[in-house]
Formats: sequence, structure tokens, C-alpha cells
Amino acid sequence: MFKKILIANRGEIALRVQRACREMGIKAVMVYSEADRDAKYVRLADESVCIGPAASGQSYLNMPAIISAAEVTDAEAIHPGYGFLSENADFAERVEQSGFTFIGPSPESIRLMGDKVSAKQAMIRAGVPCVPGSEGALPDDPVVIKRTAKAVGYPVIIKAAGGGGGRGMRVVHTEAALLHAVQTTKAEAGAAFGNPEVYMEKFLQNPRHIEIQVMADTHRNAVYLGERDCSMQRRHQKVIEEAPAPGIPRRLIEKIGERCAAACKKIGYRGAGTFEFLFENGEFYFIEMNTRVQVEHPVTEWISGVDIVRTQIAVAAGEKLPFTQRQIQLRGHAIEVRINAEDAYKFTPSPGRITTWHMPGGPGVRVDSHAYANYFVPPNYDSMIGKIIVHGDTREQALARMRTALAETVIEGIKTNIPLHRELMVDASFVTGGTNIHYLEEWLSQRER
Repeated sequence: MFKKILIANRGEIALRVQRACREMGIKAVMVYSEADRDAKYVRLADESVCIGPAASGQSYLNMPAIISAAEVTDAEAIHPGYGFLSENADFAERVEQSGFTFIGPSPESIRLMGDKVSAKQAMIRAGVPCVPGSEGALPDDPVVIKRTAKAVGYPVIIKAAGGGGGRGMRVVHTEAALLHAVQTTKAEAGAAFGNPEVYMEKFLQNPRHIEIQVMADTHRNAVYLGERDCSMQRRHQKVIEEAPAPGIPRRLIEKIGERCAAACKKIGYRGAGTFEFLFENGEFYFIEMNTRVQVEHPVTEWISGVDIVRTQIAVAAGEKLPFTQRQIQLRGHAIEVRINAEDAYKFTPSPGRITTWHMPGGPGVRVDSHAYANYFVPPNYDSMIGKIIVHGDTREQALARMRTALAETVIEGIKTNIPLHRELMVDASFVTGGTNIHYLEEWLSQRER
């Protein structure tokens, strides 16, 4: 096992990984920007290294600075968390070439799954169902583009091969709008991702967003840890996540889960990963794979009893998975809400100093956050400052616990989206379960009228 790990991230995930290291008797090195000098996890670290100014391009995205920090502190491995460099194949490669272990998949796996075209082709070969669409990147020939769209059937969605996080996609409803949409998306993709390739898929009208958590080691063992429903989204950004997904038969989950685990073995995957699907009319359609730990991993940890971050570290050190598929028993129901420093309904960021910070507690309540009273939320990064996760024997109990937890939560000095979550937890459609990916945006637009 590693003696010292460098954590190349910030915020709640940096603290989450640091806690796993402490539990395993591993020393944790924190890197931080000047904006995060007073962060809780920096103070709690065994060692900490400032790697640059507030701008992430000069700090958390600065590969040479992070690798230098690992060298001067004699760290053996680097955990990238999520976001920033976590799915950057070049970073994973440079980490390993510098003599450190990258706590994540191989650079080859990250490249394969990071390009949406190659990922889709790999999944088709592995027997994982995909959304109908173009077989690869769209050519320049307008005749072929129009023919492909006609075969797929309108509406279609044009997606950037190197895209992610809800960026680089455009829905097209008519042939008249098709070629302009393809050219615009190509130009945007080239500018944003350095890869102008785009592909086409059938645009599903009312799907749910269901994802399968997988875990694989270097000994050709792979398991799935159930599913999560992440359909409550705004602008393709998740707001609430839960596990298991309400109303989907277990046999369908088991069937798709087994295919995901088999795909991991086929592509030689290692570590934690998430297969993301659109689910409509009883069918799963693969959209992408996230080759890292997810923001919403706690709901899976709670229903499966598996510590995902600890297992990530163990398999990166060469250990075998400590459980088989048969030993994974899912229990109860878990719900997570993301706490963002933003206006609850306008979604404008609200950085600043937190004057009051009171978090909930009690049975089945977990809070993952790096914030505290008098903490200054910097304006330079993502607005998420924490997560409240609850677990109950049933979904009804989990909902009741979340309502209680949100009622107890007090954050003052900045605006947060807590009022939004309080409303959603009593919304009739959400309480029933099974809302689609468009529901929240429609709900918000109705609320404004």
C-alpha cells in the first residue's frame, strides 16, 4: 500500500479523499491555489504545497506544478478527484512517466472513453446498447449528413466527440436546420475541446438519466454497484441524485450492469467508472463513460456498503477487489442534493464569506463539505460547496429524512440553492419518482410564470 498520496484537487472531494487516506494510514499531501490557502483540508493535511494563483489554469490545471509537488514531497501516487485533470489522458500519462501511480484508469482507457465516437464504437463491440446514430464522426459531405439524419429520424442531436458536461451539443428538428447546426457545433467543438469532430444521435424526447457505477482491478475482476438516477438536471448539470432508480425492474438493471462489468474486462479498465445511459420505454442507451469518481458516489456507497474512494486507492496499489458481484447486496434508498453557492432560482453565483454554517445530523444523514462558518467561498471555481446525503430503508423514509435535513440546514452570508431543494422534496412528481431529464427545467419555467 502507498505510504503517501498527493491529492490534486480542491473542495469537498479533496477532503473526501484525504479522509480515506487517514483511515488507511496513508499520509496526504494537499496542493492548493492561493485562493484556497485557508481551506479546511489544507490545514488538516500532513503536508501542503501552494501550486499557483487562484486561476485554475495556473494552479489545478498546471501539470508541471502538480508533478513537481509530488516530487518534492516524495508522494508515491496522485489522486485527481473529479473535474480539473481527472479525465485528462495526457496528465495520467505524465504522472506515470514521472514514476508515480495515477489513481484512476490507464491513459489508454481515458483516451478511448474520452472521445465519444471511439467510446461508442467500443461499447457496441462490447455489447452495450447505444443510442441510434452515425457510426462514427460525421463527414463533410452534406449529402451523407442528410441521409444519416433521415435514417436516424428527426429530431437528432449533434454532439462534439470531445465534449462533456453538457457542452458541445445541439438539437435539430428539421432538415433545413441540419447543415448549419453541424457546422456551428464543429466550430464550437474545435474551439472548446481542440477536436472539431462531431457525431449524430437520435434525440430521445423524454428519457431518464440512469448511470451504472463500476469498479475494476488489474486482475481482470470487475463488478457493478447498482445504479443511480440523475434525471433532475438543469442545463445538463445534475442537481439531485438517488439510488436505486425508482420504478425500474431489477432484472433490467442486472442485465445492463452485467454488460457494463463485462465491457470493463474487455477494454482492460481499472478503478472506478460510471456508464451513463438514457433510459426510455424500458430500453437503455449508452451515452458516455466517466473515467473517475463521481460527485454523486456517496449514494452508491450508502446502498452498497462499498467505500468507492478507498477501493480506488487499493486497486491502484495493485490489490484485488475485496468483493465479488455476488457479495454486493444493495440495501435501502439514498438521495443526494448538491449545495451550491448560488441564487436558488436565478442560478447566479454567490461567492463570499459564510457567516453562519449549521449542518444537519441524525440517523441516516451524511454531509460532505469543506465549508465552515467564516469560510470565504472564492469566485474562481465551481459553485458547489457541499452535499447532503441521506439514507433510509425505503425511498419514502429517505425523502422524509432529506426534508428534515434541509429544514435543519442554516447557511448565511451567501445565497444557496437550499430553498430550491426544499421545494423539490415536496413536489408531487418528484415524490412519485421517475421524472425525466427535462422535468426540472420545465418545472422552473412554470414557476416563473
